[in-house]
Amino acid sequence: MRIGIIHGIKKFLGKNIISVFYRSLGFLSDEKYIRLIYRLRIGKKLNLENPRTFTEKLQWLKLNDHNPVYTKIADKLAMRNYVEKKIGPGHTVPVLGTWKKFSDIDFEKLPDRFVLKTTHDSGSFVICNDKATFDKAKAKKIINRSLKRNYYKTTREWQYKDIEPQIIAEEYLDEGKRNLTDYKFFCFNGKPVFMYCEEEASEHLTQAIADMKYNLMPFSMEDDKAECLPPKPEQFGYMEKIAQSLSEGFPFIRVDMYCVEDKVYVGELTLYHYGGYTPFRPEEWDLKLGDMLDISRVRS
Repeated sequence: MRIGIIHGIKKFLGKNIISVFYRSLGFLSDEKYIRLIYRLRIGKKLNLENPRTFTEKLQWLKLNDHNPVYTKIADKLAMRNYVEKKIGPGHTVPVLGTWKKFSDIDFEKLPDRFVLKTTHDSGSFVICNDKATFDKAKAKKIINRSLKRNYYKTTREWQYKDIEPQIIAEEYLDEGKRNLTDYKFFCFNGKPVFMYCEEEASEHLTQAIADMKYNLMPFSMEDDKAECLPPKPEQFGYMEKIAQSLSEGFPFIRVDMYCVEDKVYVGELTLYHYGGYTPFRPEEWDLKLGDMLDISRVRS
């Protein structure tokens, strides 16, 4: 089994060292950068001339599929308008406020619990469980670091390049336990095929991947494979229909949802699962998912 060099370094030295390394490669063209990072992360040479695996095809799509709508769905604020036009209002997490700078946030007007995110980044968020004990200094450091970051430079996902950096506060979703479950639907050419389940705010993610009949799949991506699935959401069928509606017209898209008290919320729409740099275990599943991804109709 191939293990990417970057994956090993991240485990020992942490994400910050990797981020510095990514930024040092800013002089490379998109293609050269993607080829290098793919080799380091996946552990093998990238085939862009005849891509066959899922991770290869995602890299090919980055370079060749530049639909202008992708920037709108990558923007965590503009995405809401796209979702509402497709499936109606009330399907996104309510926004409590938006700001350009952290210093502009009026915390007195926010409820006791909320979530802060940036519109242009991936993975940068702060959860406030209790405003009385909320560490504003730590939150400011995380958010300001995100505001200065251009996520495009890390993964060369071009749709992030021109998103205006903003801060948004979202309503806190309470699922009655410590971490909120995130249901990520893998959709190929308008059809949901797998559901990748993880818990937000966990230091270690033990993933669970299910098919649309809610059977545990025999593969994982980078992290350890779960031994069992979490309880099936009562709204799973409705979530599948939402994923199908939102994935129409996309070669591949990941539709992320939450289900709280039978209410379904769309959290994100993601074009390249973890940048397309996540190794499969066992490795043959990279090819099996690649067979599901039809890129023949894409025009750059």
